[in-house]
Amino acid sequence: MTRVLVVDDEPQLARLLVINLKARKYEVDCAADGGTALDAVAAHRPDVVLLDLGLPDLDGIEVIRRLRVWSRVPIVVVSARHGAEAKIQALDAGADDYVTKPFSMDELLARLGAVERRTRTRGPLAGDEAVVETEEFTVDLLAKKARRGGKHIRLTPTEWHLLEVLIRNRGRLVSQRRLLQEVWGSSYGTQTNYLRVYMAHLRRKLEADPSHPRHLITAPGMGYRFEV
Repeated sequence: MTRVLVVDDEPQLARLLVINLKARKYEVDCAADGGTALDAVAAHRPDVVLLDLGLPDLDGIEVIRRLRVWSRVPIVVVSARHGAEAKIQALDAGADDYVTKPFSMDELLARLGAVERRTRTRGPLAGDEAVVETEEFTVDLLAKKARRGGKHIRLTPTEWHLLEVLIRNRGRLVSQRRLLQEVWGSSYGTQTNYLRVYMAHLRRKLEADPSHPRHLITAPGMGYRFEV
């Protein structure tokens, strides 16, 4: 049975979605804010998330970004934001589809079914762990905590962002330009000294031997890679 997480702070709409989804044999969980949604994905591992963007604590775009650090669960945005910019932001952040309110239930179910089919054809989801463990350190992406040797390691917001991008792409080379633009912004693309400095900080904090890293790997002149 397909499990769906409905994330919406409008009780009437959430109830309507639950009734219609259950009538079509879906198993349904609900969350009324972004923080609860993040916890629910980690705890219940839904097959699909239906996500409103206008949440009381976190904007839905931020929820998508945080989920995409550690999960590839399909996300269908269901939002009253009709503008092209909102749709582009959601899709760029990692949403799989976008449905605007008001919508017909038939349309939503069709979009949901299409996302399910695409997920089945690409095989089981891999790497959906909120906690990433290596022999030397542990990173809890949901709680934003790192530990090494049983001790908490403090990372700055920039160090966290850099580490999250690398972990999200674990095993794959991430170019210097992409890292700079994702962590510092689209106007940054050539300031490779930023990367050298912050990668050195991360290695000193996390690697047993920073001069011979096992997990935060450099591909000279190209980029960086995270290996478990």
